[in-house]
Amino acid sequence: MNTKSTAAAVLVTASIVAVVVTGCSTPPVPSDGVSGPMAVSSSPTAWAAPVAADVADDLAALEGEFDARVGVSVVDTGTGATVSHRADERFAYASSLKVLAAAQLLHDVPAGERDEVVTWTAADVEAAGYSPVTSEHVADGLPLVQLAEAAVRQSDNTALNLVLDRIGGPAALDQGLSDVGDMTTEVVNSEPELNTIEPGSTDDTSTPAAFAADLLALLDGRWLADGDRALLLDWMSGNPTGDALVRAGAPSGWVVADKSGGAGGVRNDIAVVTPPGRDPIVVAVFTTRNDPDADYDDALVARTARVVLEALPAPE
Repeated sequence: MNTKSTAAAVLVTASIVAVVVTGCSTPPVPSDGVSGPMAVSSSPTAWAAPVAADVADDLAALEGEFDARVGVSVVDTGTGATVSHRADERFAYASSLKVLAAAQLLHDVPAGERDEVVTWTAADVEAAGYSPVTSEHVADGLPLVQLAEAAVRQSDNTALNLVLDRIGGPAALDQGLSDVGDMTTEVVNSEPELNTIEPGSTDDTSTPAAFAADLLALLDGRWLADGDRALLLDWMSGNPTGDALVRAGAPSGWVVADKSGGAGGVRNDIAVVTPPGRDPIVVAVFTTRNDPDADYDDALVARTARVVLEALPAPE
């Protein structure tokens, strides 16, 4: 358990956070505003709306139907509207972490060093598990930037481990997250160990609120330069691993850039959702089946996303 654990451990047994749709303060942005692709608006529109009590009922019904715990944190960067449910409870983050590891690599490694070819062994692939890209390149290796893309776009486990190695290991990513304000996420292990959560441990867990805040840090310029942000969002766009998740629950025509995660009964998706003509909406959905022997269900994430996105009011 790392240095974040003591302060965060009390959240493990946190009580249910009621779903609320309210106005919130403007997401942090640099004093000179933010420009570039998918940048957060520096002046969201103020609005007022009643609490959407039906959202709480709908999510509770989904938890009952799937015998699962559902955590949600949603922030509309244009209006400041939020939706949350169990947003401060801990969940295993599984492969959703890969997009944050890729972000840290883009932050740490200069562009001129990203074409460095990295090699690995067949034993590395076997130990890591699911590795659809790196398993095909044991003989020749891949440039570092392609490994980061494989970790995000194809959820390649060996690629994640190599990215972590390049930035200094899980502890370095943990520190990088702290540097952008995430004092909650506990990055301890690489693949595949990060998918095994011991009872009572906060290792390799986070909260929907923390991951949503991490996505906001990506968008508002605190973490990545404009070009690197655009590259990362491209890696998150159109990847098949997320087709049945938030993308499936978003209205037609809304663009979804996401990173899925799943292991056993855990199924997550974190996403930047952009409606036509509007600022992006940050979505973090974490789900865990209550039965430790049950498999995850993509439909739970998709239906949760549909409920919370429909709850957000349109800009005035």
